[in-house]
Formats: sequence, structure tokens, C-alpha cells
Amino acid sequence: MFSPLKNKDYTRLLCAQLIALLGTGLTTVALALLAFQLADEDAGRVLGTALAIKMVAYVVLAPVAGGIAPLVPRRAYLIALDLARAGLVLCLPFVTQIWQIYVLIFLMQACSAGFTPVFQATIPDILENEEEYTKALSLSRLAYDVESLVSPALAGAALLVMGFSGLFVANGFAFLASALLVFCVRLPSAKPVSTEVTWRDRITFGARAYLATPRLRGLFAMSMAVSAAGSMVIVNTVVYVRSTLGLEDAWTAALLAAFGAGSMAAALCLPKVLAQVAEKPVAMGAGVLMAWALAAGLLMPGFVVVSLLWFCIGVGYSTVLVLAGRLLQRSASKEDRPAYFAAQFALSHACWLVTYPLAGWLGSAFGLQTAFLGLSVLVTLSVTAGYFVWPGNDLWELEHNHPAQDHAHLHVHDAHHQHDHEGWEGPEPHSHPHHHTAMRHRHDFVIDFHHARWPNLPG
Repeated sequence: MFSPLKNKDYTRLLCAQLIALLGTGLTTVALALLAFQLADEDAGRVLGTALAIKMVAYVVLAPVAGGIAPLVPRRAYLIALDLARAGLVLCLPFVTQIWQIYVLIFLMQACSAGFTPVFQATIPDILENEEEYTKALSLSRLAYDVESLVSPALAGAALLVMGFSGLFVANGFAFLASALLVFCVRLPSAKPVSTEVTWRDRITFGARAYLATPRLRGLFAMSMAVSAAGSMVIVNTVVYVRSTLGLEDAWTAALLAAFGAGSMAAALCLPKVLAQVAEKPVAMGAGVLMAWALAAGLLMPGFVVVSLLWFCIGVGYSTVLVLAGRLLQRSASKEDRPAYFAAQFALSHACWLVTYPLAGWLGSAFGLQTAFLGLSVLVTLSVTAGYFVWPGNDLWELEHNHPAQDHAHLHVHDAHHQHDHEGWEGPEPHSHPHHHTAMRHRHDFVIDFHHARWPNLPG
């Protein structure tokens, strides 16, 4: 499980991720206190607006970041965004108006929208063995779960000795530490980028390629299932504990811990499971488990049973998120991974942008039973859609046709480029007008410059 930690570069990146996550968790607590200081009883509206701004920044700007990333040195790009986040979070202690919170949150999340997908796409470049990469995905999921458990405790302890502004300062230092760790990592050199690709194509390529890949369309459907189930937990746990069970706030933390425990259990077990079982049945099983847990919530059970349901949702939630990285890694060429990861980042957060308000609206307007029912139906429909759009015979190596064509782009002499040179073309990779004869061949198939459409498969 922990063998990827033998790779020093990966270990530094994992530590950078965990430190940044813990710092962000502190800011989440401090932001709630700042909102209450500025808006008093209207703090909930301020935080809800800030959350919506965060999601909009992710959805709109992640594809742009995915298009820019191949054009700049990756390590310098990640360090610059960490430094920018550090500077922005250190501005929060000086906020005196609510609109200033919104501006700073948008700018910070814009940096995160650029940082996170490229950071995620860097891991498979360092751990090229698929088994090791799957373990790394599980460790990354564990980092998120550890943050969700540790950050509130750290924030509570810190608030005993300092004001909440100190939490913003701590997050600033966390981002600086993350930048330092990224600086110490040896990242693979970026490949030259073709100048024939327009900016529009570069920015939209990730989403177009993602949605042109059948298994990733299935992943998109499963992302909707994850956001629906996760929104029920995140939005309505406190309501369930206080209104339905009549318990104190401490039980809210205990119920969220059950969700986190399920997520951690799945992350620990998945590497062994995926060594024996294909991705699709594992993903479908995770979706069915989440749908069942939400449907069982209609009975409005007591604390022990609902803890079990939250644990099951955590298992399904973590399973799909770990599978996402594995599917993206195998569905993209090495140079296109940032664009694919950015597309997943944007599309999955678009799902959250729908399900967050849906979970809150259903619960407040019609009661928690209706929320359980509506979100269970949404998860069921999403899993059903995923089942049908994700091919049952999901082969990685596919036989396909290439029509004859003439064009120019940056290339090396590979299976798609076997042509004569006159000597002026320069060293590879190089760009010059060249002709492709019609051909049919077989290899691991991904959507890229030469493969714009998925081949039609029998059955």
C-alpha cells in the first residue's frame, strides 16, 4: 500500500498536498468566523455565495489552465500558483467588507483550478507503473480524509491561543511550504508543443477529448452520482443530527467521521480489489451502494444505522474518486494528461454546482425524507446512465482506420509517421507538411491529434 513512498519525488508531492490541504481546512474554519463577524446572522448566505463562487471558478477556469499548462515549465507553474495562493490568503485578515471576501475567494479558487488538475496529472508521470499509481491515488484520497478529520481539531486548538486571523496566516505558510516541496521535486521535462494548435482548440481539447471517450462519459455519469450522495452528507448531516435526532453538535462531527472512515476503508482496499476486478464493475458497485444507502435513509433511522449508511456512502464516494485518476491516466497520452485532468476537474465540479443547492433546497423545502428520495433517484439514474455509456467490452487496445490526409504539426517518427526527409526538417520532434497514407492498425487508443473519434466497435 505504501510502496510509492519509496519514490522521494512522489513523497514530497504527497507531503505538499497534505500540508496545503490542512492549511485550506484551517481557512475554511476561519472564513466561517470572518463571515459571522462581518454579516452576523447572515453569515450562512455569505458562505453559500462564497461556495458557489468557488465552484464557478473551478468549472470555468480549469479548462483554461489545462490549455496553458503544456506551454510553461510545470514545476515553475505549480510554484507560482502556490505563491499566489499564499499571497491571497494572507490578504484575508485585512478584509473589512463582504465583497472583498468574494473577490479573494474567486482569485484563490482560480489559482486552485489551475494548480490541482496539473498537480494530479504530474503523479502518473512520476509513478509510471499502473499498480504503483493506483496505490498513489489511494494515498491521495487518504490525505483528503486525514485533512477532514485533523483540520477541525487543529483549528480548535489554535483558536485557544490566537484569533481566527492566525488561521489565515497558517494557511499562507502552508502554501509556502507546498511551494518549497514542489521546488525540490524533479519533474519530467515538458515536451515541445505544436504551434499549429489554436488557443481555442488548446483550451477546449480536454473537454472534447474527455467526452469523446466512452469510458470517461461513464465516469462523468458516476461523478454526478458521487456529487449527489456527497451533497446529502455535506449539506444535510447537521440538519439530520439536530432536527431529526435531536442531538448536540458533537454528534455531527461523529457522523461525518463515519463518512470519512468509509472513504479511508475504500482507499486502503482498492489497490488489491483493482488488481483482481475491472474498473467498470467496481464503479457500478460503488454507485449501487450509494443509491442503496440514500434509499435506506428514507426510514429516518437512529444514529447507529445512519452512521452505517454514511460509512457506505463514504466507501462508494472514495471508490469512484480513486477510479477517476486511474481511468484518466490510461485514457490520455502523457502530454495531454493535464487537459484531461482539467476536464474531469471542471465537469465533476459542475455536478457539485447542481447537487449542493439541490440537496439544500429539497431538505429545507420538503424535508429530509424528500431529500433522501430525490438524491437516491438522481444517483440511480446516474449509475444507470454510466452503465449504458461505458462499454462492456472496454478494451484499451483497439483496431482502427486512418484516412489519407496532408497536414503539418509537431511530431516524431512513430507508428503514425513513417515518411522520408530531405534534410531541412531538423531534429525530432519537428513540424513540416507531410502526407499520411490510409492505414489500419492496432494500439492503445486515446483521443489525441490523430484520433479525433472513437472507433465503432462490434456489439
